[in-house]
Amino acid sequence: MTPPELILVNADIRTMDPHFPRVRALAVRGGRVAALGSDAAIRALAGAGTKVIDAGAGLVLPGFHDTHIHVQDGGQHHCESADLSAARTVAELQATLGAFAATHSRDWVLGGFYYSGIFGDHNLTRQVLDAVVPDRPCMIMASDGHNGCINSAAIARVGLTASTPDPENGHFVKDAGGEPTGLLYERATTWVDERRPAPSDDDFADGVRFAQAHANAHGLTGLLDASVEERHVRVYGRLAAADALTARILATARIDPSETVAGALARVGRLRRQSLAPMFSVHSAKFFLDGVLENRTAAMIAPYADALGGNASLMFSSSQINDLFTAFDATRFQIHAHAIGDLAVRAALDGIEAARRANGFWPAWHQIAHVQCIDPADLPRFAALGAVANIQPLWARAEPSVTEVAVPMVGPRRARWIYAFRSLRDAGAMLALSSDWTVSTLNPFEIIETAITRQPPRKEGTHAAFVPEERLTLAECVEGYTVNAAAAGWRGHETGSLSVGKWADLILLDRDIYAGNPYDIGDTRVLLTLLAGREVWSA
Repeated sequence: MTPPELILVNADIRTMDPHFPRVRALAVRGGRVAALGSDAAIRALAGAGTKVIDAGAGLVLPGFHDTHIHVQDGGQHHCESADLSAARTVAELQATLGAFAATHSRDWVLGGFYYSGIFGDHNLTRQVLDAVVPDRPCMIMASDGHNGCINSAAIARVGLTASTPDPENGHFVKDAGGEPTGLLYERATTWVDERRPAPSDDDFADGVRFAQAHANAHGLTGLLDASVEERHVRVYGRLAAADALTARILATARIDPSETVAGALARVGRLRRQSLAPMFSVHSAKFFLDGVLENRTAAMIAPYADALGGNASLMFSSSQINDLFTAFDATRFQIHAHAIGDLAVRAALDGIEAARRANGFWPAWHQIAHVQCIDPADLPRFAALGAVANIQPLWARAEPSVTEVAVPMVGPRRARWIYAFRSLRDAGAMLALSSDWTVSTLNPFEIIETAITRQPPRKEGTHAAFVPEERLTLAECVEGYTVNAAAAGWRGHETGSLSVGKWADLILLDRDIYAGNPYDIGDTRVLLTLLAGREVWSA
């Protein structure tokens, strides 16, 4: 037998394979796990050319999968935008943006990743941006991707006026006199994007390189780009052909409410046929069923409970959801639904139920992403329908977007069911953990720590836990990043566990997260990331 090209020894390997859950060593041949066993048994397989990695008794896990992340767009934004994520006051936002503008000479000044839990219609306007970027168009985007703001020069450049109608599923915020304030909600940001110079494919390719390197450094070997269109597929295809991808990338193609069923199927079918590379494929259809609570576009079953009241409608009608879900399910696409409000979650479940009723059951693992609010009556429906709850546990903590926005907006009764991860798990739902980067960090260990503590990372004893009865265990979190995430991405037969015959995608950590204080998990560092036995990150 041909000797393995690599062996990993002196390791604590948690394989996530129930048949061999914990071993000391493994061998890699042809990029796949060829053998598992003791140090002695695996060393005996080595030949003269076999590379030996001594893990120093460190913890080894399967490579993690992030099943909801904005790889291409997020990476490109990071490459060309001011990073406003640390700003907590208008003055801090202005200082960062002004410093960036002073050192970047492009026609448009861009900023990204500001926190919509702090900056909104009460303190963010075109005048705030004009003060530091008075002479060029400027556009900044919130980390959630649902909110943005432009300055006066940009308003003039794109032709936005008091009489400009709102785009479908979008809103231009206007003052008492009807003039645009500069704030943009939902698809209003797209309206502006379509009227400013577009980045090139090379720019987006650089963004992918940045994003996947950032992901590899944090132990991620599988990614699902959560909203793609033709350009994304073109750029990924080019990188895949050049063997330039260092993570296995799946993608979900965005569906617009204005499309017909036949038109959407034809368009996304073309994207699927164009993306059959081993390292990249489009496997699902993305539906934004509502927006976010921060700008009052989340769709709730009952009206908002705060002083402003009101509600938001679904971005697709119920009949559209049922028809589109059924049609895509019938042609063996996975559904990937953005759902923040409890009405959006229910509508997604109703659509999946309609598809199951029409087409029968198959292992689609349709995903409902975010599930910020849920009516408890809908908890058992995930398991009954074979739907995955795609969750972002970092958000399940006492921070302004939750305590100052979401909780008052939904009221105390419904606030109990914000980020109800334990209840979902106990009701039988399969959980896949993810980040929604660039909305927040993609670091899985900070996310896992918060899932366990329901507190911000590294904040033991300093912050109250948010609905602590909804905490998850470490074992459930690792499962959610490995075997569950791989299954949700239709690649559980090849990744997600370190089983003989599967790809040797693995990570070596600087500590045993199973043995330490849960409040230290966020400090975990990845020492080595292998993709198919090939090093893609080393500390």
